Amino acid sequence: MSRRCELTGKGPMVGNNVSHANNKTKRRFLPNLHEVTLISDTLGRSFKLRISSSALRSVDHRGGLDAFLLKAKDADLSPNALNIKREIEKAQAAANA
Repeated sequence: MSRRCELTGKGPMVGNNVSHANNKTKRRFLPNLHEVTLISDTLGRSFKLRISSSALRSVDHRGGLDAFLLKAKDADLSPNALNIKREIEKAQAAANA
């Protein structure tokens, strides 16, 4: 399982551990990922996603999973999240027609 957020695409970053003597050794900064279940209001079902804490706050701020996915760029989303986005777009188009 990759260490990448399914909604924002946030992944590991690299940097240095710097000691008191200013010795530098490589290290990785991993994203704060959590397995969460988010509910789509349009589809009326829940989805399990592995997302970062910052993405979870962004979902709440935008007003839910549907609103977040509709505004998100396709390049940032995982294949699973992209399928959910397409389902939501189809459901909303059917409801408006």
